[in-house]
Amino acid sequence: MGRKYRGDSKSEGMFLRLLPSLTVGSTNFSFFFNSKLKKFSRCAFVHMGREVVHSFSRRHAEFRFCNVSGFTNELLEIHSDDPSLHVLFIPGNPGIISFYKDFLESLYQLLGGRVSITAIGHVSQTKKDWEGGRLFSLQEQIDHKIEFVRQELPNNDIPLLLVGHSIGSYISIELFRRLQDQVVYCIGLHPFLMINKQSRQQLLIGKFAGSPLLSTLFSALTALVGALPRRALSFVVRKTIAKSWSNTATEAACSHLLKYHTMRNVLFMAMTEFKELSEAPDWAFMKKASQKLSFLFCIDDHWAPMHMYEEISKQVPEIDLSVEREGHTHAFCCSEAASLYIAQHVANLIKNHLPD
Repeated sequence: MGRKYRGDSKSEGMFLRLLPSLTVGSTNFSFFFNSKLKKFSRCAFVHMGREVVHSFSRRHAEFRFCNVSGFTNELLEIHSDDPSLHVLFIPGNPGIISFYKDFLESLYQLLGGRVSITAIGHVSQTKKDWEGGRLFSLQEQIDHKIEFVRQELPNNDIPLLLVGHSIGSYISIELFRRLQDQVVYCIGLHPFLMINKQSRQQLLIGKFAGSPLLSTLFSALTALVGALPRRALSFVVRKTIAKSWSNTATEAACSHLLKYHTMRNVLFMAMTEFKELSEAPDWAFMKKASQKLSFLFCIDDHWAPMHMYEEISKQVPEIDLSVEREGHTHAFCCSEAASLYIAQHVANLIKNHLPD
């Protein structure tokens, strides 16, 4: 039902694709949007078949810290003056939220400034080591985000829509399962829902992340590079892992990724992902929630492979699925063009099904 194929360079984000998880169709939304959502102003226009963002609603994402259950999170937020919906975005792994700044700001504009957006990073994948070297598992990251919603987003008068990338899609589904009275819809972008046994890359990453010695050595080497003076560090990053990255992604790598505590947590979380996702997804829940789920896949993505797309189609044919074929990679957040494209996809999922 509602399968669509959508047609930039595959070089974007190759380094992040080697890290753990850095990581639609025509479903009728009206039955659950009618009672909760106001109208959105259509604040974009179509040029050459593409939706282009108007500048009048330009608003930058604001950074803030948030303490939940004694742990410090980094957030990016864009608040609407009169929100009809609150979008909560959950990143992949690495879960450094500043990678997604371009995507979040584009999404806000495309929705006409009528939606508030909050993006929450993963605990201890932060600029500063707030947690003193503690390592956090996938389940601990899930539990922390549930507590965040209960603490920071308790208003049931404003519906909550979840958007997740990669392992963030899995986390979003778990939040949806436990917050069904509050969440109205869940969108998974390049979803990492199950270990891909056909992927040699995942096999190697799993063994690497599962070795405390290798993880520690790699994290120490990463921190050694990250300790370079900022100008030298930026030069090294741009000449190696970020040759085709956006300025936003390059800055995020320099400020957050190349830290010992961050890399150790990225790898530890990956190890627990490989254990947790060794079994098939919860098809029973996905069938129950099929009218409120959408997934976007891309070509040549071992984290969200096409055989998973086919399996979802077989197990839960009612779920809204799409495949983009324009060459954007799994780590779309490393490219401004890809960030805008994915933001258009998410915005269209929402706007095209709102009641007039």
